[in-house]
Amino acid sequence: MIDVPRSLIEFQHGFPDERACAAYLADARWPDGFRCPSCGHDKGWQLSSKAFTRECAACGKQTSVTAGTVMHGSKLPLTVWFWAAYLMATHSNGIAALQLQKQLGLGSYKSAWLLAAKLRQAMVAPHRSPLAGLVEIDETVIPHRTKADAPAGGQGRSADGKMLVAGAVEVHDGGPGRVRLAPIADFSASSLHAFIKANVAAGATAKTDGWSSYTGAPGVTHDPHVVGPMAAHVVLPWAHRVFANLKVWALGVYHGLREKHLQSYLDEFVFRFNRRRARHAAFRSLLGVAVAHKHVTYNMLIQPEAQSPSGDSMRDYKVF
Repeated sequence: MIDVPRSLIEFQHGFPDERACAAYLADARWPDGFRCPSCGHDKGWQLSSKAFTRECAACGKQTSVTAGTVMHGSKLPLTVWFWAAYLMATHSNGIAALQLQKQLGLGSYKSAWLLAAKLRQAMVAPHRSPLAGLVEIDETVIPHRTKADAPAGGQGRSADGKMLVAGAVEVHDGGPGRVRLAPIADFSASSLHAFIKANVAAGATAKTDGWSSYTGAPGVTHDPHVVGPMAAHVVLPWAHRVFANLKVWALGVYHGLREKHLQSYLDEFVFRFNRRRARHAAFRSLLGVAVAHKHVTYNMLIQPEAQSPSGDSMRDYKVF
């Protein structure tokens, strides 16, 4: 079985049917052999009456290869999940739900949106390590996508008509390493300190533009560089490069981001950026994370409620 398909031809040869996809998931879920999620017993057998399901020899619990994962309960074929994961992981700029619907021949926009949303949930590794070493930290603003929002926001750090985003970039040998992005309520010390605590390792050096709210951030060494009349990108070049790429990506792929689901789209950008040098390996990473993630329901994903491209409520569409 192929591990990391490096082309569409390799992918098609490696995952031609449901059985090949199920075997890949089983290897990802139980790399050391089957182990019952209920009692921990390591003996079991494949059921002939249920597709891709094992029964524990000790307690009799039946476990599907997709049980408890982001694929749990889906009526879509595994081949569709694999194609969606491959397209989302390897496409240079990402792929919108409407395009995914057309590429995979899905019956509704909602099916494509939910498929993409679940895979975005899987783009955040459950136990990923925080950024360490020298870390550039800054904030930016992104315009609202909806027509009801102000067409132009206020100046500087004003939040009028904008979505506020904090970002952190590891710097290694003069270049960017891993990235973290998250929405913030405001530019206060409370918001920025919480972002740093959640994303930057204790002992790291936080390089900032000297904004007063960064002072006293817990667990890090603050290295302020007051910008003054100097352009901010001179002081924090990689943070500003990431922000610029984020804004171009958001407009180019999604025609702007909605505030309701901002974090999931930021997670997709981070996933893509952090694996920019190994896009095909990102497919293995995404499915590996997807197998490790817990099941998320449709109602969990639409908090707040999602909208179709036409503006209709997603509840008007048939659930797959």
